[in-house]
Amino acid sequence: MPESDTPKPADSASSLDDDTALRIARAMASKEGTTPALGLEIEAAGEGYARVAMRLSPATLNGFGMAHGGMVFLLADTAFAYACNSRNVQTVAQHASISFIDAGRAGERIVAEAQERAVKGRTGVYAVSVFGEDGRIIAEFQGLSRTIGGPVIEEEQE
Repeated sequence: MPESDTPKPADSASSLDDDTALRIARAMASKEGTTPALGLEIEAAGEGYARVAMRLSPATLNGFGMAHGGMVFLLADTAFAYACNSRNVQTVAQHASISFIDAGRAGERIVAEAQERAVKGRTGVYAVSVFGEDGRIIAEFQGLSRTIGGPVIEEEQE
């Protein structure tokens, strides 16, 4: 997994800074039960981008001792949610799919990196890669978002 600067969509004219996107992600996380329960960590957020990590505990494993597919999906979906809400407009998933490539291992820290691919009107397309500690791809997730309106957080008055 590349540990570079936060990528931006190629044709994006930034209207919000990365600090705002990070505040939005943190505000969303504070209202979720899964983020604190599973120890998800927001590593980065920017306009159309988010990176979230989790450590695979025994509670996140399947009957074969590998990362449960639902947990990998949950991590990818969380990064997707933070990326598509980064402009401070409430946005929900309209469709999502995942392809599992490799297994996450007990105790391993896995990372989901979501990047916006396109936005047209109220619809957005996002790609999320889930990586293992050694950089191997564990899963590829694609999400389609739909804005429902209203701010995620109240903007501070200047």
